[in-house]
Amino acid sequence: MKKILFAAIALSLFGLNQAQAQDDENTTDFKKWQVRLRGVGVIPDESADISTIGGNVAISNSFIPELDFTYYFTKHIAAELILGTTKHDVHTTASDISAIGGPSSTNVDLGSVWLLPPTLTVQYHFYPGKVFRPYVGAGVNYTIFYSVDEGSTVKDVSYDNAFGYAFQGGFDLMLNDTFFINVDCKKIFLKTDVSVDASNLAPGLSIPAKVDINPLLLGFGVGMKF
Repeated sequence: MKKILFAAIALSLFGLNQAQAQDDENTTDFKKWQVRLRGVGVIPDESADISTIGGNVAISNSFIPELDFTYYFTKHIAAELILGTTKHDVHTTASDISAIGGPSSTNVDLGSVWLLPPTLTVQYHFYPGKVFRPYVGAGVNYTIFYSVDEGSTVKDVSYDNAFGYAFQGGFDLMLNDTFFINVDCKKIFLKTDVSVDASNLAPGLSIPAKVDINPLLLGFGVGMKF
């Protein structure tokens, strides 16, 4: 499914690029690089399939600074790489731990984890006017999980690094030819396999889970073209 999606994205962008080729090859009045600094709200849309104890998962929201770079291949086609890292608290909800003497519906603290999710998108930029410049984009994400703190309940928690895909929409409000204000929204579709070592609660107890994180990233910031 992902291969088909990426193929469709690539064909669509190729078509847009071809349609603009005549205009772009004769157009040199654009700056090829831009950098932005944004504040980004990270809002997971989480769900999980948790073996052994059942229930679901809850992942906290976060607010982070984020730096991104964009390169324009043509006036309309660009690629953006975002760089940022975020920390989230994690716990299960409505889990059944009655088999080890606990309640049949409770939350299990799984501590916290840091995510490093570099995301590369290919964008199409519109120019309806000199000030308002919207864009759309799609691309890929690779999330690295690190600095896991398992909390005080279980012995250990591990997360598999994972690829995902992303969709994007936003706009720039030009203050002049160099500086601008940016509003951006991304949806990242991300899944990971999680393994919880709860052998401190019962001998040999391991709790595997498949977790959908699927965060929404809402950003606001300033940028500079050069």
